[in-house]
Amino acid sequence: MGELAQQPNIGKVLEAQLEKVGINTLKQLQEIGSKAAWLKIQEIDPSACIHRLYSLEGAIQGIKKAELADEMKVELKVFYQAHRIDQK
Repeated sequence: MGELAQQPNIGKVLEAQLEKVGINTLKQLQEIGSKAAWLKIQEIDPSACIHRLYSLEGAIQGIKKAELADEMKVELKVFYQAHRIDQK
């Protein structure tokens, strides 16, 4: 387990996906942001869900995804709905 997996919400699978898209440190994740990181992950995993986006933002903030502010969840949900590949 690397540095990323030590952050809240980031397990082995998400860490591997982040590394595959060139994000190897918390600093890199913070610089790119949760939305851009999620878009990169979606390119390699079209099934990337909203919970993955919440997890990324939580990791950036250093909190569990359930602790994200309601306003942030709404913002991320709007972003997710506008950018998900499997739009129906």
